[in-house]
Amino acid sequence: MSRSLEGRTAVITGAARGIGRTCALRFAREGADLALLDIATDLDGVDYPLGSREQLDHTAKLCERDGSAVITATVDVRDPAGVHAAVTAALTRFGSIDALINNAGIAAPSGVPVHEIDEPDWALMLDVNLSGTWRMIKAVAPSMVEQRSGSIVNVASTAGLVGYRNFGGYVTAKHGLIGLTKAAALDYAPHQVRVNALCPGSVRDDPLVEGRMLGEISRSLRLPDEEFEQIFLRDQPMNDLVEPADVAGAAVWLTGDDSRRVTGTVLTVDAGFTSR
Repeated sequence: MSRSLEGRTAVITGAARGIGRTCALRFAREGADLALLDIATDLDGVDYPLGSREQLDHTAKLCERDGSAVITATVDVRDPAGVHAAVTAALTRFGSIDALINNAGIAAPSGVPVHEIDEPDWALMLDVNLSGTWRMIKAVAPSMVEQRSGSIVNVASTAGLVGYRNFGGYVTAKHGLIGLTKAAALDYAPHQVRVNALCPGSVRDDPLVEGRMLGEISRSLRLPDEEFEQIFLRDQPMNDLVEPADVAGAAVWLTGDDSRRVTGTVLTVDAGFTSR
């Protein structure tokens, strides 16, 4: 197997499980060393369990088995001091950061029309899903500018491209993330630092990586537990849900040399959903 990221270091947020864990495993197999970040605790206002410290440590062990040097940190992306400390630790350990995968995000609070969203719920959704990414970029970009290289991948969503009923806060945050991606791409292009967005569609909750995002979205929509995958599948032109590995593969491509002239773009991994 090729090791296209040999000698590089990646910071991945939301790495305890799901897409974050899948990205960590794929980056490890491609030869990257890793700084894995996650809040690793539950969050007031989010009515489902978030990733745990145990899950984050498990991700790290799996990556180490593939030969990666790994450090971990429990980080709330709403906390500038915590973000700065984690990035400083990564730079101290590895000397440089070549890639930042901004994957941390929440699916709830959601499930109500716009006029029923409470002020705290609105603020929480934007603070994690949009401002959290900005804080990570703010912390990592200076070192990338100094070394005149780097790739930042913001994991957005098809909700950054189209609207979804009863998900006003989430849709707003993800649309904002697309705008942040394009603005940052222009800011850092003269320094050979690239910024791109990934927009996954309906990603299957793979039990091997303990994913649960699609299930939580379906719960917010009050879909039957035993039917929600089939309901989401009806909207997929390719008649398949997206797999976490599909997203990780796209993140690797956006990080590697094959995409060295790609910046400010939005790459959809959605089985054709937004082509309709």
